[in-house]
Amino acid sequence: MIVNSYVMEILKTKKLALAFLALGAIGGFLYWKFVGCTSGTCAIKSVWYWSTLWGAVVGYLLGDMLNDLIAKIRSKKGKKDDSEV
Repeated sequence: MIVNSYVMEILKTKKLALAFLALGAIGGFLYWKFVGCTSGTCAIKSVWYWSTLWGAVVGYLLGDMLNDLIAKIRSKKGKKDDSEV
């Protein structure tokens, strides 16, 4: 039960980062599919799973960065509202 609540807490707090991870993975796959590397010498673009993995990693990092930025803005806004009362 402890593991289940821990997983649910991660899913709740990292919702935006996980959504960007999925979008990045899809974007990486589509990049391989439509742009790709025909010669096979490109390290990242030559096979679908590398470009999908890199897209997922970049998507997660961007989503996590946005998640932290939004949380920081909300906390500043909350502190500002508390001080006005």
